[in-house]
Amino acid sequence: MAKVSMIIPVYNAEKGIGRCLDSILKQEFTDYEVICVDDGSKDTSGRILDDYAAKDARIKVIHKKNGGVSAARNTGLQHVAGEYIQFLDADDWIPFDSTKSLVRAAEENKADLVVGDFYRVVGRKISHKGSIQDNDKEVMTLQEYAECMMESPADFYYGVLWNKLYKTSIIKEYGVVMDEDISWCEDFLFNLEYLLHVKTVALTNVPVYYYVKTEGSLVTQSMSLSKLINMKSTMFTYYNDFYKNILDEEQYRKDRPAIMGFLINGASDDSVLPILPGTHKLGSETVKAHFSTNVDNAVTLSYYLNKAYEKYLASLAGKHDLDLKEVKVIAAVVHAGEIHSLKEIADFARIGEVNLTAIVSRLMMRSLLSVHKGDEGLVINLGDQSDEIIHDLLVALDDLKDMMEKNLSEEQKQSLHEAMETMTQNLCEFIK
Repeated sequence: MAKVSMIIPVYNAEKGIGRCLDSILKQEFTDYEVICVDDGSKDTSGRILDDYAAKDARIKVIHKKNGGVSAARNTGLQHVAGEYIQFLDADDWIPFDSTKSLVRAAEENKADLVVGDFYRVVGRKISHKGSIQDNDKEVMTLQEYAECMMESPADFYYGVLWNKLYKTSIIKEYGVVMDEDISWCEDFLFNLEYLLHVKTVALTNVPVYYYVKTEGSLVTQSMSLSKLINMKSTMFTYYNDFYKNILDEEQYRKDRPAIMGFLINGASDDSVLPILPGTHKLGSETVKAHFSTNVDNAVTLSYYLNKAYEKYLASLAGKHDLDLKEVKVIAAVVHAGEIHSLKEIADFARIGEVNLTAIVSRLMMRSLLSVHKGDEGLVINLGDQSDEIIHDLLVALDDLKDMMEKNLSEEQKQSLHEAMETMTQNLCEFIK
């Protein structure tokens, strides 16, 4: 049985479904099944799905008559075998560490639901999106999470399915399904129903999804103002009942004005504008390795090892709202210990000293690094707020090691470890 079941409703998605499936097949986490529900597509989507399924047994395709996205997801839910469920849309895709990050957060925190940040994509621009700001908790009670949701109930962060990981046992035990009779906020309604049976919610700042903005939504194109108001009123009934269920009477009366705010909130995932902080060119958030030479030499190994390491650091950067160079600087101090000059960091991180001064200043302002005068001159150490990122760096190194040792026997792993120790010592002696 797979650990994670991924459900993808597909309707006339021939332009994006290949990218979506490729991103799944490139996941660092591999214990999954993919349930693609072809909802009566009229283009080549069905054939594309069948071709992928023929090449990888983890991909399963269900062809059905068109019934809408909710019906397609419900069909997928009927066929899941995994312990957890992850939803994707056919036009979108996921980072290489998406499923690993979600499962790790669920299991380390024994959580009933995991919610992650995401990348909002418009054209060639992306922005890192998350809703719960300045929160130092990795896990919340349902009541704490609901209080946060109350502040911005229409935010995509809370409403959508695709930045979350669900427990199959909860969905099956309580019969949580998509409501096929509504065509607006059906994702949010599913989440409200699911949350009624949740005790703890884990949060991860790692972006776990690339959401592609499609201009001109179904609501704005085909729903009249009166119908939109009626739909919102209907949804408010569910939303209001949710809080009545999870809050005691006194707390409900206290929060009633905030709960009423749902009626005036519009669905939002914010904007992606070049002038806004956190907006980047698509592709700059990851590091892609391309190297055309033989694979049996030290130069190639060094190149790929460095690129793989940067890829893990890039993921860390997204989680901690840093850029790749800033994470490299912190990593240099973590691995080297106490450092006495910017030149040492520049050499380790391969960053110019001019840029490095500004980077160190920014990290000092966030208490991630500390700089002071010592007996031997300048001393650069880790700051008071660096514990979490140190932990994540060490976890990333373990993940890198696991990735390198994939498909190796225990004997081969031991031989590799011994060989690396000897090679490292040889290189160290050589460059002294």
